[in-house]
Amino acid sequence: MSTLMTDTPALWGDKRFHTWNFEMRQEFGDKVFKVMLDAGFTCPNRDGSIAKGGCTFCSARGSGDFAGSRRDDLVTQFATIRDRQHLKWPHAKYIGYFQAYTNTYAPVEVLREYYEAILEQPGVVGLSIATRPDCLPDDVVDYLAELNERTYLWVEMGLQTIHESTSMLINRAHDTQCYLDAVEKLRARGIRVCTHIIYGLPQETHEMMLETGRAVANMDVQGIKIHLLHLMRKTPMVKQYEAGLLRFLEQDEYVKLIVDTLEFLPPEMIVHRLTGDAPRDLLIGPMWSLKKWEVLNAIDAELKRRDSWQGKYWRGR
Repeated sequence: MSTLMTDTPALWGDKRFHTWNFEMRQEFGDKVFKVMLDAGFTCPNRDGSIAKGGCTFCSARGSGDFAGSRRDDLVTQFATIRDRQHLKWPHAKYIGYFQAYTNTYAPVEVLREYYEAILEQPGVVGLSIATRPDCLPDDVVDYLAELNERTYLWVEMGLQTIHESTSMLINRAHDTQCYLDAVEKLRARGIRVCTHIIYGLPQETHEMMLETGRAVANMDVQGIKIHLLHLMRKTPMVKQYEAGLLRFLEQDEYVKLIVDTLEFLPPEMIVHRLTGDAPRDLLIGPMWSLKKWEVLNAIDAELKRRDSWQGKYWRGR
């Protein structure tokens, strides 16, 4: 149960929302960055065990476009990405982020080999594991619960939308109840959950997007990632775009959606991300998404203009 916010602006460091960076510095006393990895998994929405073709927005790299190369072993990937990010943050700690495809879609023995290899790397303080809600069998959850006892663990899952009509359009291949059941299963073992949602999906209205955000605000999840839909070449969504099913959001529109959402999120919910990006050579649109810091600065400015903050209109579960 959350307490109600006062009329005094809440600040997390110098931000009006509960940033991942703020939380990491509180937890570990230092900068922590995620080292993005591709462990070579596939997805049941691609290999035919649940569906084929994948989610229509998902790239050929399974949303791991900035992860390491699967041609390299995990330790090599880790070192390459770590060293690159060290140029910006030379004294940081690390979280191994199993990002590409579905990272619990393998036998537990395989998962154990991969996860433990990263936990053994110097400076690693935890893991973040991206997966689907329909890929959490009991033995995998048992292992995740074991990990949760000895390291800082997040499980990240893509909800994207609560609307089943949109789910059909994007070929998500699971319903919202499946997602809620997975959250309950993980939370019963004390495992932190980060929910991914996307604003700008085909045929969704402003209110539909905010309904998804409000639903996440009322879930027992500890983090949220809000992605801007960006259309990439060679994804199934290109055909939907060509058929007129998809309209790119304008930057001002997206900024207002984000601030509207932050205002009703519980203040303790950690905001892992507020926009999404894509490789320039793959991006069809919206092109303004490439100016990531401009978007983030606009969100800060809109919060200040409204004299608002995360949780201003949160009223508890």
